[in-house]
Amino acid sequence: MGRYLLRRLGFALLLVLVVSSASLLLTRLAPGDITSEQALVLDPASLAKLRTELGLDRPLAVQYASWLAGVVRLDFGRSLLYSRPVSTLIGERALNTAMLASVALVLATVIGLPLGVYSGSRSRGVGRASVRVLSVLALSVPPLIGSLGLVFLAARTGWLPVGGMTSAAGIDQTWAQWLVDLARHLPIPALALALPLAATLERLQSQAIEKATREPFVAASRARGLGHAQALIRHAWPVSLRSVLGLYGIMIGSLFSGSFVVEVITSWPGLGRLMYDALKARDLYLVAGCAASGAFFLAAGTWLADVLLAFADPRVRSQEAR
Repeated sequence: MGRYLLRRLGFALLLVLVVSSASLLLTRLAPGDITSEQALVLDPASLAKLRTELGLDRPLAVQYASWLAGVVRLDFGRSLLYSRPVSTLIGERALNTAMLASVALVLATVIGLPLGVYSGSRSRGVGRASVRVLSVLALSVPPLIGSLGLVFLAARTGWLPVGGMTSAAGIDQTWAQWLVDLARHLPIPALALALPLAATLERLQSQAIEKATREPFVAASRARGLGHAQALIRHAWPVSLRSVLGLYGIMIGSLFSGSFVVEVITSWPGLGRLMYDALKARDLYLVAGCAASGAFFLAAGTWLADVLLAFADPRVRSQEAR
């Protein structure tokens, strides 16, 4: 078991290094850089001096080696756009993304799992058909369209703010007022992230619970006098969670690393928005840092999925032992 987890951890760290390195190199190799706009207002001598100050005149191999040496010390360089350490910027924005992702994960779990148990435990009925139609619809709508639809709904109804994390008056608010303001800004981006995940959980849980209810031990519990609901919750549902847990870690990683579109559309100041600004400005160190953080969350989620699957399914541990 220990070798299994260490091997998975090594793969996760390798993934972070490869993704961040590729992001840095691709950004560096693309035409232009962060000084491209300054070329319209600066003379060639001043532009060359600015590029030297920013270290953009160094050869690609030297630049990459210098960056890689800093990464070993967890130093991802200094943002050329914000003139601040990349690690500091990512730490600030990661908290905002973590808040949004956590709320979205709770919503997806609360919505998806109960609906999955409901639809999987019934062979027919209007309720089961309605749940399936809604799940397919939520899975079919791209995040971009879903985010735009929710923003449009909020703009037309006026029930919720259409974007941002807090209102413009948040600076002068007390902590209680700030939390209330934050709670009003959370639903739109959180729902945009949660609905596709809830549909995924519903489909997976429905198939798993449907398969588990056909197991002999569930029929035996019914024969001993347990009701349908008791046999479902006490025996079928725990077994069905094995397949759900295997995907849960990946979903956590994708939430933290894949909220790019939702954060841009809803103006949520998280890692996705920071990555978008870095790409526009061609801030190669910030691009690499954002890519590394996204890959880290995805790798951590995948590693967590492996851990959960190993503990939930003894077959994984027995295979590794052999």
